[in-house]
Amino acid sequence: MLYGIFSFITDTVAGLFAGFLLLRFWMQAQRVRPPAGLAQSIFQITDWLVRPIRRLIPGFAGYDWASLIAAFLVALLAVLLNFWLLSQLSFVAIILLAAFKMAQWILYGFMALLILEAVFSWVNPHAPFAPFIRALNEPILSPLRRLIPALGGIDFSPLIALIAIQVLNRLLSELLPVAIGF
Repeated sequence: MLYGIFSFITDTVAGLFAGFLLLRFWMQAQRVRPPAGLAQSIFQITDWLVRPIRRLIPGFAGYDWASLIAAFLVALLAVLLNFWLLSQLSFVAIILLAAFKMAQWILYGFMALLILEAVFSWVNPHAPFAPFIRALNEPILSPLRRLIPALGGIDFSPLIALIAIQVLNRLLSELLPVAIGF
């Protein structure tokens, strides 16, 4: 019981922090300018970890690799904390679990962005955050919009993207035990 509570708290804190790191990476990769308050908050929350890593691994090719590596390190720490008490896993298994956790966080982040865009389109399409969210989703939705036209004025690309993300998440969940030998 205590392990379950500890694991939940660890995963929640690590997931939220890694979510900020991944959002920071994605905003910079897509060259999306967020609303000032959001950007300031994200940078204040993550700078203490990203800056030292950036000294070692500078950004190149338009990507902030330090933010992505920091998110992986958070996933690695979460895996180490969660499995420290349970068993002795091999180094490769720990790295694979951390990569899996980070991939899950990325997929959940895209799901959240897609749901936010859908909510904004229904409730208030002219909200200040709507263009920001739309710009973050554009690389995912534009290929789908080219393949699947709007039917009756309804854009089904977010729904198709959500289904595809769920399928990817399930595939990852099925492949993980095979990859680490469980």
